[in-house]
Amino acid sequence: MNAKKSAPSPSPATPATLRDQTDRELIALLQANARASTADLARQLGVARTTVVARLARLEAEGLIAGYTVRLGGEAVERGVQAFVGITVQPRAGREVVKRLSRLPELRQLASVSGEFDYMATLRADSTARLDALLDEIGEIEGVIKTHTSVLLALRVDRSA
Repeated sequence: MNAKKSAPSPSPATPATLRDQTDRELIALLQANARASTADLARQLGVARTTVVARLARLEAEGLIAGYTVRLGGEAVERGVQAFVGITVQPRAGREVVKRLSRLPELRQLASVSGEFDYMATLRADSTARLDALLDEIGEIEGVIKTHTSVLLALRVDRSA
């Protein structure tokens, strides 16, 4: 009887990592175009399509790929208003507040932070009126004590792309 060896699953204590150059190149290709087909990715990497499928499955299972998204470009990014919102919450209310905030389509990022606030949110709204409504919604979430908002005026350096 042949026992089939299974790959060890990553333990919570061991963070997942990119295993080789092919993983790095695959991630770079997906960051450039998350809609690329597995066949196209395989051609660009010089590997079999099944290799790409297997690697994507592993990278997703290990949490290195958390999802696929749409990045707005050109005028769509420049339109509207972006704001950074510091949010202070009541003790033990964090989980529910995060759950409610994550439902807002205008929420771009949410980070737990040290310092004056518990969380820092990045919002992008179509207009100042919509931003005002969003801030009201956030302030009305049960467990939110206070918010502090700074509206982005100009982006001086952007290394996120």
